[in-house]
Amino acid sequence: MDRLAIDFGTSNSAAAVYAGGAVRRLPVEQGAETLPTAVFFPEGGGAMRIGAAAGTALIGGEEGRYMRALKSVLGVPLFHEKRLIEGKRRTLADVVTAFLVQVRERSEEFTRARFTRALSGRPVRFHEDAEKDAQAEADLRGCYLAAGFEEVEFMPEPEAAARACQGMGAAGGVGLIVDIGGGTSDFTVFRSGEEVEIVASHGIRLGGTDFDRVVSVAEVMPLLGLGGELRREFGPGLLPVPRAVFVDLATWAKIPFLYAPDVRREVAGMVKLAVEPKRLGRLATVLEDELGHELAFAVERGKIAANDAGTGRIGMGMVEPGLAAELSAARMGEVLGEAQAALGGAAREVLAQAGVAPGEVGRVVLVGGSSLMGFVEAEMRSVCPGAEVLRSEAFTAVVDGLAMAAAG
Repeated sequence: MDRLAIDFGTSNSAAAVYAGGAVRRLPVEQGAETLPTAVFFPEGGGAMRIGAAAGTALIGGEEGRYMRALKSVLGVPLFHEKRLIEGKRRTLADVVTAFLVQVRERSEEFTRARFTRALSGRPVRFHEDAEKDAQAEADLRGCYLAAGFEEVEFMPEPEAAARACQGMGAAGGVGLIVDIGGGTSDFTVFRSGEEVEIVASHGIRLGGTDFDRVVSVAEVMPLLGLGGELRREFGPGLLPVPRAVFVDLATWAKIPFLYAPDVRREVAGMVKLAVEPKRLGRLATVLEDELGHELAFAVERGKIAANDAGTGRIGMGMVEPGLAAELSAARMGEVLGEAQAALGGAAREVLAQAGVAPGEVGRVVLVGGSSLMGFVEAEMRSVCPGAEVLRSEAFTAVVDGLAMAAAG
């Protein structure tokens, strides 16, 4: 038992082994089988915190730097750029390595085993571009090796989930795994028998953090000045408020880099020229008080509430007392319509690659935290109207399948 299965996710991570004929999920988070893929560096030094402890530090108002969705920057130059993070110059590769070190050490402490090998999940595609996709896997491999593993292999996440879920629903036949994660959406067509047969896999770079970004840009950022106008410094006429800072503020992985002095100066200059300075003043407050992640959590909560109860409220009281954006399920459906269509298109693509007609699919198995969104199930029922739609262990199906494969 020297091979550890790890599902390193955009939003959540998990580890497991296969022992005694069964999968054993490891409590890498105290009292839980998964932990948020998040880190917190206390101001002035101190040990890096991961998982729920990182979120607790942020929400509790502790001074420091919070980071999340680091998986989304694998394969891009930003991953290797040194940045000043709480008094020390680090790369995001250093941060991911430190996270994986803690996952390995916690797993070893619980099992009293020494893990020298890792079987890691990976999306079917980190990126659409083949070169960037290969670089992303190389980046993650480098982090595993730097974290103390001597060997690391990768398995596409929906293919791992197919191994874990092949016994769900009616026995045999054709199944479709729909794995909607934080940063990517993956699809695998499989056939069940004595062994699961992977027929085809396909993936797109779209996930739950993108849903958050789209909702935030549409519903929250206008309250901070997006869509407004600026007076020209010289001459008549008006200019639109630049969009880039709002998109970055709505993107989990980019939030920490908006607190740089040059960005704050740029926004302060916009406030002076704004036709509606009050709204842009709120943006300046978010950057000055480093409220970006609290705002992102509020968007996430509002999205989930709208999905579960039909209506949600994105509270922005941390920016201004009483400030909020109301979000109905119907409005969220409008905002995420393009995302829903993209998921449907990707599902049809994997069926075409497999040479399988939609009517041949006997069961669709939904995997991943973002598969809990109602529009995902609705779209998959539209793609495969005759299939039984099943929900797996949303957050652990991938790591379960990895553990089973690691034992083979």
